[in-house]
Amino acid sequence: MKKGRQLDIIAYIHTDFESKFGVPRQSGLVPELRAEIIFEPEYRRSEALMGLEEFSHIWLIWDFSEVRRENWSATVFPPRLGGKEKRGVFATRSPFRPNPLGLSCVKVEEVRREGKYAPSILVSGADLMDGTPIYDVKPYLPYTDARPEAVGGFGQEHREDHIEVSFPEALLKRLPEEKRAAALGVLRQDPRAAYHKGADYLYGVAFAGWDIRFTVSDGVLEVRDVVPGGSQRVK
Repeated sequence: MKKGRQLDIIAYIHTDFESKFGVPRQSGLVPELRAEIIFEPEYRRSEALMGLEEFSHIWLIWDFSEVRRENWSATVFPPRLGGKEKRGVFATRSPFRPNPLGLSCVKVEEVRREGKYAPSILVSGADLMDGTPIYDVKPYLPYTDARPEAVGGFGQEHREDHIEVSFPEALLKRLPEEKRAAALGVLRQDPRAAYHKGADYLYGVAFAGWDIRFTVSDGVLEVRDVVPGGSQRVK
């Protein structure tokens, strides 16, 4: 088998997700989410980001760092099809691929030019775990990257999937004010796997240093408790 050159990690992204559970299934679904891209010292050069402020969005090419398998499979079971129907791996965005590369489009909120880790990029709408390695950053070009006539296959059929959320005000106020809208957005996406939706089972999403515990019954996600969780990973 022909081998390509090894990819260098240029940055790590820091988000509010300590684990995979709860991470939106695609980028942009929860625009309230904030994250920061912090470059490795070798690539932490202001001139490398010259002109980035001219773009509203960027592409991130990243590593499914929490997914490792010795062998790859030609078919997978997409969660959005209930985990019961097969599709070819190249017809999905499954993390179980020959090369564990992810692709996300995020909005640029700020290019930070000052601070200990400057320059860094503050973004919104990311669908990555905290500490995910980034291989490349590329500007999003609307005239070529946006295709309104494109057909989205089975993925398009589930683009509006969401669930009703009941989040008692007293529990919501335990979260920092700036994290509340994002937490609600994450829960509305229904973090549960399509093939694991047991009624009244107590789930927990580790988000922004808090554990949001919830049950689902009769199509309503009800938050039961919000308690301090583990601290975010810091590289």
